[in-house]
Amino acid sequence: QVQLVESGGGLVQAGGSPRLSCAGSGRTFSYYGMGWFRQAPGKEREFVAAITWSGRSTTYADAVKGRFTISRDDAKITVYLQMNSLNPEDTAVYYCAARANGARLTGRSDDYDYWGQGTQVTVSS
Repeated sequence: QVQLVESGGGLVQAGGSPRLSCAGSGRTFSYYGMGWFRQAPGKEREFVAAITWSGRSTTYADAVKGRFTISRDDAKITVYLQMNSLNPEDTAVYYCAARANGARLTGRSDDYDYWGQGTQVTVSS
């Protein structure tokens, strides 16, 4: 069982650079692949970024590529999402997720086994 708790959201001005954190629990956390997803009001949840268990491979949605960076610190059992150059279209609830098959990158939400409760990011223009 893995429990995930996101933090770092809030109200941000356009162009801002907040960093989201996802604190995990469980001795096997370092073997899990991790992902970030987001859901804007009235829209379906969408993939943002993913990282393998080793941290050596990452992938991003086209909408955030070059602006967001996913990383992990297994000593702290935490995954981060550094967000730069935010715009109002980035407003959403951001969720982190974990999957037991940590070696393969995937943007499919059905491939993830555990989810956090989400943290709201609101970007003002």
